[in-house]
Amino acid sequence: MADRIIRVLLVDDHQVVRRGLRTFLEIQDDIEVVGEAADGAEGVARTEELRPDVVLMDIKMPGTDGIEALRRLRELENPAKVLIVTSFTEQRTVVPALRAGASGYVYKDVDPDALAGAIRSVHAGHVLLQPEVAGALLAQDEPGTGTGRGSTLTEREREVLGLIADGRSNREIARALVLSEKTVKTHVSNILMKLDLADRTQAALWAVRHGAAG
Repeated sequence: MADRIIRVLLVDDHQVVRRGLRTFLEIQDDIEVVGEAADGAEGVARTEELRPDVVLMDIKMPGTDGIEALRRLRELENPAKVLIVTSFTEQRTVVPALRAGASGYVYKDVDPDALAGAIRSVHAGHVLLQPEVAGALLAQDEPGTGTGRGSTLTEREREVLGLIADGRSNREIARALVLSEKTVKTHVSNILMKLDLADRTQAALWAVRHGAAG
């Protein structure tokens, strides 16, 4: 089981929130809380130090907020998946975090079992986007941006892109297309390079906007 444990870092300026999250997550057999941070700057430093699989990140924090922390992690090319845990429901708050590289978000009043499921989901490579937020992201894109780049994709890359838009992980894509995970990773890298995209979230949104989703 040791190699299947999901290592989680908690980043929130409220100690009570961190304590509550830790108390619940520590009873999960496949999740281990490896550390905590009280603001975005400390969260970036702890992520680099501890190399967690998933970071639970608040958005609104004093000093360095969650969005700036996400941008710094992207610049550092840190592989940790970031799941936003927020009390703000406005799209104007959540959308910038997703654009900065978050793999999805949940609200602080989320059902505990749903939170554990969300952690497992982003760790597996899924993108967690509610329809209204995906729509807001698409609406903010410049019309026609990147449209011509789609013609450079091979047929297989288009298949992979469609499955990314469906929220499939690399393992699930490999099973669906009867490929190795290593081959799928290569296809995903090629897709991101050809479309000039930073991550799977952007790829999923590009696919929806340009009709490449399944």
